[in-house]
Amino acid sequence: MKQSTFPKGWDEARVNKLLAHYETQSEAQAVAEDEAAFEAAGQTFMEVPTELVPAIRELIARHSEA
Repeated sequence: MKQSTFPKGWDEARVNKLLAHYETQSEAQAVAEDEAAFEAAGQTFMEVPTELVPAIRELIARHSEA
């Protein structure tokens, strides 16, 4: 069986904790969490063409590494 690899700083316990959070969340809690994300300072949400997503992810990764 292939062993899963996790991003830097992640492990199976962290993934399981995240899954548990979303699997036990009510619909109202999920909506509130989404709305809070849109109101968070320092972030922008925008619609982009799907074919640009890989390039945008690469830019974000490079920015995060800097």
